Amino acid sequence: MVVISDILVQLGQMALVLLLAPLLTGVVRKIKARLLRRKGPSIFQPYRDLLRLLRKEVVLAENASWLFRVTPYVTFAAIWVAAALVPTFATGLQFNWSADLIAIVALLGSARFFLALAGMDVGTSFGGIGSSREVMIAALAEPAMLLMVFCVALIAGSTQLSTVATFMASSEVGLRVSLGMAMIALIMVALAENARIPVDNPATHLELTMVHEAMILEYSGRHLAMIEFGAFLKLLLYISLIICVFFPWQITTEGAGPLSYLVSVAAYILKLAVASFLLAVFETATAKMRVFRVPEFLGAALMLGLLGTLLRFVSRGF
Repeated sequence: MVVISDILVQLGQMALVLLLAPLLTGVVRKIKARLLRRKGPSIFQPYRDLLRLLRKEVVLAENASWLFRVTPYVTFAAIWVAAALVPTFATGLQFNWSADLIAIVALLGSARFFLALAGMDVGTSFGGIGSSREVMIAALAEPAMLLMVFCVALIAGSTQLSTVATFMASSEVGLRVSLGMAMIALIMVALAENARIPVDNPATHLELTMVHEAMILEYSGRHLAMIEFGAFLKLLLYISLIICVFFPWQITTEGAGPLSYLVSVAAYILKLAVASFLLAVFETATAKMRVFRVPEFLGAALMLGLLGTLLRFVSRGF
C-alpha cells in the first residue's frame, strides 16, 4: 500500500505540472495586460489555443525529414520528464531518486538540440537564424546553469533535488552570498532559456529579433501544439526549480498524510502566483535588449555562478 500511495502521489505531481503549465502562462499574460491598462485574454486562453491547434491539420514542407516530425514529441517528452522530476510540493517521491540537477540540465539540453536541428531541417532562412541564435544562447546559458548547480551542490552536499530542498529548508543554511549569486544566475538563465524579456519578447514575432519563434515557423497543427505545450512546461520547470532550491518552504517530506500534501500543493500554487506576478512586473518595466547584447547578459550570469562557486571554495562561511 505504501508503494501504491507513493506512485499515486508521483502521478499526481506529473499531472499537476501538466495542468498548471498553461495556466501559469495565462496568468502572466493577464497580469501584463492589466499593468498596461488593457483587459487582456482570459487566463485559460492557452488551454483554448492548445485545443485549437490539436484540431487543425498538420502541414509539412516537402523536404521535411523524419527529424522534423519527431522533434515536437521528443522535446515535449524531455521537458515534461524534467518538470515532473522537480519536487513541487513533496520530496522523496517514487521517482525523486532520479531528480538530479545535472540530469535535468541534460534533458533540457537534449530538447534544445533536437529543436535546433528541426529549425534547420527544412532549410528556411528564419529557421537557420533562430537555430544559430538558440545555440549561441545555449553556449553561455548551460555553463552558467552548471556553475549554479556546482555552487548549490557544494553547499547542500548533493545534486539530488530532494536532498537539496531538505537542506535548504533547514536552519543550517542561513544567509549566504554564494547562494544569492547562484539564485540571480539561475533567474537570468531562466529568462534566456524561456525567451522572456530582456532576451526575447514572447508577445511579438519580429523576424530580425525573434529566437524561439524563428525555429518553429514551419510547424502547425498538433506538432505546434506539442512545442507550445513544451514551452509552457519549460517556464513552469524553471520557476519550480527556483522555488525548490531557494524557497523550499512548506514542501512536504516523504510519508506525510493527505492533509500535508494538500497544504503543500496550496503553498506551491501560491508561490507560482507570486512568481508570475513578479515576472509580469519585470517584463512590463524592462525593455528588450539587442540580440548582440545577449552574450553580455548571459556572461554576467556565468560570472555570478563562477563567483558563487569560488566563494564557497575560498571561505566555508559564505
